[in-house]
Amino acid sequence: MVPDLKAGDRDSAIAELVSLLDKSGKLGKGKCQEIIKAVIKRENEGSTGMGRGVAVPHIKHDAVKDVVAAVGLISSGIDFSSLDKQPVYSVILLISPADDPDKHLQAMESIFKHLQSEMFRRFLRQCQSSEQIEDLLMEADENPYL
Repeated sequence: MVPDLKAGDRDSAIAELVSLLDKSGKLGKGKCQEIIKAVIKRENEGSTGMGRGVAVPHIKHDAVKDVVAAVGLISSGIDFSSLDKQPVYSVILLISPADDPDKHLQAMESIFKHLQSEMFRRFLRQCQSSEQIEDLLMEADENPYL
């Protein structure tokens, strides 16, 4: 979780989040650049900027054995070719095992459920530390009204 991504554009935000997962040992060894390219390729096929300041880049890849995610916030906002043409301030990167589409769908469903809430999006954007992001995610799982 990165409360202050340094990225100035979509591709560098993706690279920063994938690198974060790689450094934390969540990706297969030596797969970081391959995954960055795969996520960017997926974005070029169709933006995951869902609007309202949020993007959820996601892929299925054999470099992970379980669903992994990274959350990054960009206070200045970046262009993600979002549906509403507005800047993105919150990026949630999701990488799921290629051989388990059900896990991918479950993770996406959970993420989108939370992102439908204006209150959740606002609180997420206000987070200033990794701990605050983590606390918000835990609270959102426990409180369906957040």
